[in-house]
Amino acid sequence: MERYSIQEAQDHLQQLIEAAQHGATVLILGENEQAVQLVPIAATRSRKAGSARHQIKIAADFDAPLADFDEYV
Repeated sequence: MERYSIQEAQDHLQQLIEAAQHGATVLILGENEQAVQLVPIAATRSRKAGSARHQIKIAADFDAPLADFDEYV
């Protein structure tokens, strides 16, 4: 586990990001020993509006009251 002050992290941010992407645990310590951890995330594909058209079906009784709530009516 690698620990860095905020100033050190600012000075070496690119290297810290690369280290985190290669599996290193990188903690950045702020005042009062509060820490944040750099965690890599997988890139997401861009979304396209309308790509799920005709793939989602809504039941005819979708808006019907639920039987679980009969006692409250």
